Amino acid sequence: MQGLMQEWPLLAYKVIEHAALNHPNREVISRSVEGGIHRTNYLDVRNRALKVAQGLEKDGCKLGDRIATLAWNTWRHLESWYGIMGIGAIYHTLNPRLFPEQIAWIMNDAEDKMLFVDLTFIPIVEAIADKVPSLEKIIVYCEPENLPESKLNLISYEAWISELDGDFKWHDFDENTAAGMCYTSGTTGDPKGVLYSHRSNILHGLAANQVDMLGLSSRDRLLPVVPMFHANAWSTAFSAPMTGATLIFPGAQMDGASIYEMLTKERATVTAAVPTVWLMLLDHLEKDDGKLPDLERVVIGGAACPRSMIEAFQNKYGVKVCHAWGMTEMSPLGAICTFKPEIDAMDKDAQMDISVKQGHAPFTVEMKITDDENNDLPWDGKTFGRLKVRGPAVAKSYFKGRGKEDFDANGFFDTGDVSTMDEHGYMQITDRSKDVIKSGGEWISTIDLENLAVGHPDVMEAAVIGIPHPKWDERPLLVIVPKEGKSPKPEEILSFMEGKIAKWWMPNGVEFVDEIPHTATGKIQKIDLRKQFSDYRFNK
Repeated sequence: MQGLMQEWPLLAYKVIEHAALNHPNREVISRSVEGGIHRTNYLDVRNRALKVAQGLEKDGCKLGDRIATLAWNTWRHLESWYGIMGIGAIYHTLNPRLFPEQIAWIMNDAEDKMLFVDLTFIPIVEAIADKVPSLEKIIVYCEPENLPESKLNLISYEAWISELDGDFKWHDFDENTAAGMCYTSGTTGDPKGVLYSHRSNILHGLAANQVDMLGLSSRDRLLPVVPMFHANAWSTAFSAPMTGATLIFPGAQMDGASIYEMLTKERATVTAAVPTVWLMLLDHLEKDDGKLPDLERVVIGGAACPRSMIEAFQNKYGVKVCHAWGMTEMSPLGAICTFKPEIDAMDKDAQMDISVKQGHAPFTVEMKITDDENNDLPWDGKTFGRLKVRGPAVAKSYFKGRGKEDFDANGFFDTGDVSTMDEHGYMQITDRSKDVIKSGGEWISTIDLENLAVGHPDVMEAAVIGIPHPKWDERPLLVIVPKEGKSPKPEEILSFMEGKIAKWWMPNGVEFVDEIPHTATGKIQKIDLRKQFSDYRFNK
């Protein structure tokens, strides 16, 4: 016997419809790429999204077509997403921090039909447009008078949308229809396409809004610094309208001073970004003696958050840090470190030990750790294993069937991370499987070493790689970017770390550099770092 509930397909445009009806005047605030602060609301975003859908259909776009975006976080980007999804087409976010050749490769693999682009990225498009034969139309997010001269046939978004009346009805289709597309960063080969469905986006947004996760409400003012081209925008484009939270978009200016201005002037209560962004913000706060009077919590993900960063936000600025973890393949939320009642009962030091972990999973994410033979390992907080996940917003394969080896017969996705799980369900990443250092048959966590080193007052950024060793197979090399005006010595760094980790984990060497290479998503690019130090050898 089946239940007698209504059929109500989980289609993503219902999110913006809900926001327009129930939170019509809630603001969507953006730092415009053209200059100045732009203010609109969910009602107007919905109305303009209908025009986008109408325009796409008029231009011949249909169910399943890939519509690319190369843009910052703004109101135009948001309304385009909903307009694209509203006809059953697929928003395909392109990462402008990739090389132009990589962007062209990805667009060709996706067979993008149209492109929405910000003014900032016109040079990239001019360099690759003739290499993407499927591309039929390029629409620039700007007013007609700001449309630049170009060898390409560019169309002003505002001119394009002004010709439409918005008298349009959202299309109906199966909730498992593809809604969005995002490619992995491709650090170990060609990028792979992750294809989100309407159903997965809705379920992921609902999961993210659980109180122990992002926990947004209509009283929140959310500043998502994480770009919409990173891992499905960490769900913020869905989670905020679902609850009626105010959205504050930073646009193109991502430096510490600009982020601070948006946080304070627009009274943000919640924000989210990768650690490198918060390093810039904390540096700005320290130099200008800044305060964060309205900010209640900051979500930090994309890379492990150093203990010193958590302590700075919480102890100096009174801001709760929610360490988070996820992947493009997971839509992306996999875990957030909020405290369960048993953690609240611990002393402050023990709580901080929990805070550096990536957190516990929301409902909809199944998580386990295994050995190399796929045997389940215990949740004791000590045993390292391969982290595997499954759920309704986790990829079951990649676009065009790539990467089949990453998915097992039981539907679990191998994340490529090595982690522990403790008895309370808190997961802690210790390394990427390709980055872990094996010394004398034992594993050394590069992430733990990096986060400890960043706690030194003269260190801006740190990375650890394994260097071949004649006796121990590999030993850790610590690579440091000092803070501006600081010149720490290797022995000072090692002395600071001594006693805080196992003695045999201590790096065998420390090297100072002006810059550490990063991937297009802001993560440390250890492939390049290993190449840089390929001839390095320890003296002992």
